[in-house]
Amino acid sequence: MSRSRLSWRISLWPSSSKAVMGLAISLAVSACVTGGQEATLVSPRALTGERPTSIRSEALIGRWGVASFRQEKDRQRVAAQARAQCKLPYTIARGPTGGVMMHVADDSALYELRPKGGSDGKTYLGLEAPPGHVQDREILSISEREMVMRFVDPDANNRYGTFVYVRCAA
Repeated sequence: MSRSRLSWRISLWPSSSKAVMGLAISLAVSACVTGGQEATLVSPRALTGERPTSIRSEALIGRWGVASFRQEKDRQRVAAQARAQCKLPYTIARGPTGGVMMHVADDSALYELRPKGGSDGKTYLGLEAPPGHVQDREILSISEREMVMRFVDPDANNRYGTFVYVRCAA
């Protein structure tokens, strides 16, 4: 490369970098000035159609007797059977990020699940996925002493039925 060509390239570099730097500063300043409007962040839950739910994870934590039924007429009898299971309770513990630790269908591992409200008006308990996901449970009812849930997945629901959880005495 000739000396004159090298000096030409070197002499262009400072003016090119000034133009790039000027553009970068302009973009940065324009990003800071929003015309008085505040930027809002959209939560991932808003994008999935999730609505707030009144059920908090803390309401699920504890020791529970569990039994299941397939026909509504058996619910009261099964609730009594669940109460009898308190001698070997199912423990729902607090998860590391504020959910609850429970099993999902057909898996012996514990996963952190959280309550979530669906755009369909139903309340679900499940993994970080849109409400009503195939791995979710639908929470049919909940009180201080009893909760009733069923799996969203029709196959899992057919195999396991609707669960009745009865809170065990401390």
